[in-house]
Amino acid sequence: MKVNIDEIRNSKREELDLRINTNSSSQEKHILVCHGTGCTSSKSPEILKRFKEIIEEKNIQNVRVIQTGCFGLCAKGPIVIIRPEDTFYAMVTPDDCAEIIEKHIQNGEIVDRLLCKDVDGTKVQKLDELSFYKKQKRIALKNCGVINPEDIDEYIAFDGYKALEKVLKEMSQDDVIKIITDSGLRGRGGAGFPTGKKWELTKAVEGPIKYVVCNADEGDPGAFMDRSILEGDPHAILEAMSIAAYAIGAQRGFIYVRAEYPIAVHRLEIAINQAREYGMLGNNIFDTDFNFDIEIRLGAGAFVCGEETALLESIEGKRGQPRQKPPFPAQSGLWGKPTLINNVETYANITKIILNGAEWYSSIGTETSKGTKVFALGGNVVNTGLVEVPMGTTLREIVFDIGGGIPNGREFKAAQTGGPSGGCIPAEHLDTPIDYESLKAIGSMMGSGGLIVMDDTKCMVALSKFYLEFTCDESCGKCTPCRIGTKRMLEILTKICDGKGTPKDIEKLEKLGKNIIRSSVCGLGQSAPNPVLSTLRYFREEYNEHVNEKVCRAKECKAMSKIEINPDLCKGCGLCQRNCPVGAIEGEGPGTKRIINQEKCIKCGTCIASCPFHAIH
Repeated sequence: MKVNIDEIRNSKREELDLRINTNSSSQEKHILVCHGTGCTSSKSPEILKRFKEIIEEKNIQNVRVIQTGCFGLCAKGPIVIIRPEDTFYAMVTPDDCAEIIEKHIQNGEIVDRLLCKDVDGTKVQKLDELSFYKKQKRIALKNCGVINPEDIDEYIAFDGYKALEKVLKEMSQDDVIKIITDSGLRGRGGAGFPTGKKWELTKAVEGPIKYVVCNADEGDPGAFMDRSILEGDPHAILEAMSIAAYAIGAQRGFIYVRAEYPIAVHRLEIAINQAREYGMLGNNIFDTDFNFDIEIRLGAGAFVCGEETALLESIEGKRGQPRQKPPFPAQSGLWGKPTLINNVETYANITKIILNGAEWYSSIGTETSKGTKVFALGGNVVNTGLVEVPMGTTLREIVFDIGGGIPNGREFKAAQTGGPSGGCIPAEHLDTPIDYESLKAIGSMMGSGGLIVMDDTKCMVALSKFYLEFTCDESCGKCTPCRIGTKRMLEILTKICDGKGTPKDIEKLEKLGKNIIRSSVCGLGQSAPNPVLSTLRYFREEYNEHVNEKVCRAKECKAMSKIEINPDLCKGCGLCQRNCPVGAIEGEGPGTKRIINQEKCIKCGTCIASCPFHAIH
């Protein structure tokens, strides 16, 4: 179908001006309902449906209900925003819809009880007044929470496919590569390789067949950056992949996405079909001789397939295992052809760079780390959610200014960046700027963008064990250092957490970790020891306490804990004894104070829960 992009853009942009202009003169109101995975799990589809039903029942005019992607502040979901007023309602339920329609839409009154509370407890009416958003700068997330991701016209209205048109009609392949190179954009998948350089290397390889691949296999525990971009702005990825394909001379692209991301997959399918219908994918795009199309490939959840060569093996229908490098994918990738691979967040920056210029993008961030970075902020922090900040923003700013600090009056202990491949950053490095070099210098890494905050109740030895269990399970088993070395490290950590460790075990952990990093084939093995080595570097005293004193200060390691009955509080009722699943509580008759046989006790805590006198601790 032939469409007039300029006509759609101009008419639709005027129609949607109220989405971004709080001073819009539009007589319409738009009710934006977050339809990302987080809010969807909390009944946002029912909220969307209920709004539409009430509006239809009451025959209310000039009101639209729009599903959007993630607004970012997941801790306050489901989120509803009314535009153009920009009123931010938090933790909305389907039962609240009628009140919002009656009071806000019909009578112009704010529903005060649903207003979002900031970290200081004050109610905030507008989105941009929340401290969560004040230090953020949205580039990769530019359209998330603004447009309906299933409507290509809305994407076009906000300059969608304008960058692709500019590239095809005004720029050569070298021009495109130069602007990406000059921008300083680095790959957001973890390694931080210069994006323009990767594009240049792939273009330089001769051959009639080349491929462009989007790595959407986001497997880090707690990470959901790529998923949210795909759910909230899928056309941005299609457009960026098309630009990359033009720059390197490719005609076919693949998006490798986890099957566990059903909403993202669904919206990608819709977006691809819409783009084909509008002529944005297929042959003679924008009446040029450029041909390009995209297919989706579903991953089965193997963490190792986030490594680019293992991903290529999976697309080819083989077992997901990393290849030896060189040759690199730019030289020999999919089916032996030159292949360009970037992740979702990297592509999400491309159109803005093309439209605004390299100088604009390189003015954001630090000397060596340009632009912004998206983080999935989670753990022991008040405002969990999706955050996009300029490179160089400090960890303190993210955790305390944006994240709102540590809940329940606890103290900050550490932050884990880079997921199971990253390291733990202690409080002494809270003022470290978040960029590739600074994180590497303190023993951590950027990774894809997971950022887990931990308070002072967390055991760092148990945390290392948790991450190593994950990498052991996810190792493909191809190389000996990763397959066997990580298992030996896990055995030692388990031994330490069980109270059976020795000082030599700590030495073995360090030696094994360093050897695994040096000798593993791919990034999974080369980074698997990072959580252990970084916690040994900054929290060694906890390892020493586990080994020498058989004590876990956080009381997470159950093998070192002891459940006891306070004889001064015990009434001898016998409830704990009757509920103990292993018969570890001794004592006979009413009024007889009970004691716990420590050899039999499995530390399940059943007795603690059953004691009405709080005598067991």
